[in-house]
Amino acid sequence: MSDYSTHAPTSKISTGEFTLLVALLMSIVAISIDALLPALDAIRADIVLAHPNQAQFVVSALFLGMAIGQLICGPLSDATGRKKVLYGGIALFLVGTVLCYFANDINTLLFGRFIQGLGVSGPYVSAISIVRDKYSGNDMARIMSLVMMIFVMVPALAPSLGQAVLWLGTWRDIFILYVFYALMIVVWIYLRLEETLPKANRIPMSTQGFGDGFKEVISNVPTVCYMICMGLFFGSFIGYLNSSQQIFQDLFKTGELFTLYFGLLAIVFGASSLVNARLVQKLGMQRLAHLAVWGIIISSALFLMLHLTVEIQLWMFLVYAAVLFFCFGLVFGNINAMAMEPMGHVAGIAAAIIGSTSSIMSMIIGTIIGQMYNGTLFPVTGGFLIFSCISMLILMFAKRHQQQTAAKAITAEA
Repeated sequence: MSDYSTHAPTSKISTGEFTLLVALLMSIVAISIDALLPALDAIRADIVLAHPNQAQFVVSALFLGMAIGQLICGPLSDATGRKKVLYGGIALFLVGTVLCYFANDINTLLFGRFIQGLGVSGPYVSAISIVRDKYSGNDMARIMSLVMMIFVMVPALAPSLGQAVLWLGTWRDIFILYVFYALMIVVWIYLRLEETLPKANRIPMSTQGFGDGFKEVISNVPTVCYMICMGLFFGSFIGYLNSSQQIFQDLFKTGELFTLYFGLLAIVFGASSLVNARLVQKLGMQRLAHLAVWGIIISSALFLMLHLTVEIQLWMFLVYAAVLFFCFGLVFGNINAMAMEPMGHVAGIAAAIIGSTSSIMSMIIGTIIGQMYNGTLFPVTGGFLIFSCISMLILMFAKRHQQQTAAKAITAEA
């Protein structure tokens, strides 16, 4: 297998700056979601909705656009290079942002969010492909963990930024914040980031090329398994995101302190990603991911039993959520790296297919969990428990398949 990480051009950007830039590229997704969460009540008050849970669709609409956009941006990045897709995606994101700013009804707002999602798919796919262009194996997992650590600081701060905008203006002004963020990223890319995919390694965009890449992904059993697990894990996480404002502000009556609690949990996620970056070289991606999934399963089962016996207080939920976020910090970077590890020769198309498929899965699962919100924690907790159990079975199957494949290879050599 050809490893393009060995052919990347000499970098003029340091590892630290590269990690920060990639994290901020991926964070366009996070800030597009989390800065708007404190404004859901304001949106409900300003725009007529059939049901209060409808406001959650501003999250799902963005993920839908992102899922579709990845299928386009992945092959494009393999054919034209990473930077062109970055520029095009951010430009489309700005178009969607303008539509949202001027929206006067829920359909226009959701369409704008869909366009935003199409746009953010460019930076998201390109960011992952850029990392794969330059790194592989546990080094890639280490970089992805550092990226996730910085990446998570954006959702830690984004709700507070959104709340600050609400103090000074209206929910529409949050979209002005998005404009400034996107423009800052564009300038940084232009000045500092070199193209990581040499012309010699580019794959012409064609139906056959996409079909070959698709076959490459779906014929690799471990990659398919990890891709499904990503969809299940992220789906349960989106279910929490969809319900988080109602959980904190309606169920626990935290008011504007919602942004503080949300941010603190995001910091736990970041700390976990830092721990993962240090442990992955010693323990490996697979072992850490398995331990983390067991942590999610056990903590969710215990919390669900607690929920059935006592009235849940805010501090109880925060303890449970902190355990969840720590485990998810160990899961996301490793599962993504494990899925992409065999795909270095078709990184862009693979990132698109893996990202799009897992995003569609997660959007459907997360929307269902969010729409099931009924003033209790049962839908969210049940989602974490059920989908983590399914994911563990899939991870065990993938591990067994890899062991059998390795044993066959040894036997064949002998």
